[in-house]
Amino acid sequence: MDYKKAASYWVEKEEKAERMDREMLLTQIEKFINDHNTCALATGCGDFVRCTPIEYEYKDERFWLLSEGGLKFRGLDGNKNVCLAIFDSYTGFGQLGGMQISGTAELVEPWTDEYMNLLAFKKIPIENLKKLPTTLYLIKVTPIRIDFLCAEFKNLGYSSRQHLYLSNINAE
Repeated sequence: MDYKKAASYWVEKEEKAERMDREMLLTQIEKFINDHNTCALATGCGDFVRCTPIEYEYKDERFWLLSEGGLKFRGLDGNKNVCLAIFDSYTGFGQLGGMQISGTAELVEPWTDEYMNLLAFKKIPIENLKKLPTTLYLIKVTPIRIDFLCAEFKNLGYSSRQHLYLSNINAE
């Protein structure tokens, strides 16, 4: 198997792709993110990988994930680089919609202002959380790159695959 050839398929194909301007793409991305509430969070380090379905909030251009714990934290302990996948159910090529968000994750200390602000945003009563047998962990994901596949973009005259860099690391 020629993995390098397979991996380069879209890179070569997209060299001539019609790109949306940044503001239009950002509007489309945020609409898709806000129309959904569940993602797959991929974490890993060394030989260990984990992909966890989890609810998210999108606020202040960040993803916020509350969790009781689990093996995803094993991956986060050794590697802060993560990937989120958000997608529509498959109903046919003409209706494809999904995105991958590459970014960095950090844990927010419980009961700090940042933690409490997210609880208020989600309208979660603090009293209810304090009754739980364990404190919920809060993972904050800062996106660096978003790869968005949307079949509808073809109808607008653009490539169905669009990319947005949100960090100076890989400036467009």
